[in-house]
Amino acid sequence: MNLNKNKKIISLVILLLLVFLFWVFYWTHVRKPSVSPNLPPTYSNSALGFSIDYPAGFTVDEQYKYQELGPGKDIDGVKFTIPATMRDDTNLGSDSYLSVEEIPQAKDKSCTANLFLEQGKAHTLTDGNITYSMASFTGAGAGNRYEETVYAILGTNPCVAVRYFIHYGVIDNYPPTVHEFDKQALLNIFDQIRRSLAVHQ
Repeated sequence: MNLNKNKKIISLVILLLLVFLFWVFYWTHVRKPSVSPNLPPTYSNSALGFSIDYPAGFTVDEQYKYQELGPGKDIDGVKFTIPATMRDDTNLGSDSYLSVEEIPQAKDKSCTANLFLEQGKAHTLTDGNITYSMASFTGAGAGNRYEETVYAILGTNPCVAVRYFIHYGVIDNYPPTVHEFDKQALLNIFDQIRRSLAVHQ
């Protein structure tokens, strides 16, 4: 009688052990915890006081300075340059980028896009819960086009802005194997990056 009872207990222990080992194997080898590969990298800069998400493959340049306003007017910032996969076989320039820039300013001076882009008339734009001073400019030269758009965040001091710089060649100057880049798709990506910007002032 006791022998049969001991056999039942041993069988039950073995069964429970097998069930336990099965679940350990299942959760560690078959059903691994899901990790989304699409989560974008987050960049933080304590010196400039911001953080931002950007797609994998973009190149980050912390030494970037915008220098198109002339001598002594350099603007410090961080540049996020598009990856090669976004421009291959298209007329999009490899130097196209989005940047976050900052200008120290006096308290009586408002944060406007014209501090960052002298050409183009600034106007107010609200996107989500953020209001921007926005200005755009398109330049041309030797079969190239240069489009710049600046979104300066109203109420920030120092004044913080996001710049889109898009360089492309006139498609008529390329062989048939080169396709015209999808400008709207690029703008959608830049918009998504801009909307992730968090300013810590």
